[in-house]
Amino acid sequence: MTTSSRDSSILNKTSPKQNKLLNLSLWTTQLLLAAMFGMAGGMKLTEPISQLSAMLPFTAQVPESLVRFIGAAEMAGALGLILPAATRIAPALTPIAATGLFLIMVLAAGFHISRGEVENIPVNLILGSLAAFVAWGRFNKAKISHR
Repeated sequence: MTTSSRDSSILNKTSPKQNKLLNLSLWTTQLLLAAMFGMAGGMKLTEPISQLSAMLPFTAQVPESLVRFIGAAEMAGALGLILPAATRIAPALTPIAATGLFLIMVLAAGFHISRGEVENIPVNLILGSLAAFVAWGRFNKAKISHR
């Protein structure tokens, strides 16, 4: 074994306690994100645009179909964070869902910047960072196995 491969094998080993803490952190983050995106997506899917625009002014200024599409994408992402991992049926979908939600937040930040709505960017950064953490963790460090 060469020095670099030995060093890399040492770096990749984590204690059971560290693995448990990481898994707990990931599940907590997944549940938080699922709640946030589930609520936001549900509102965008079901609320009349006239009511939704009081909370989210952009919804009155873009096509309704775009608002509903964003809501469906957020709802699918929220479900994808929990259901595949919890049921252990196709658990590889969980980090894919997290990656999709990260992408939604990147696009949302760009949209808000283009409209001069910089006050919305911190929320996009926080939610995007949490989604990136879940994607990283579930792709690399704490994969969930099939049944």
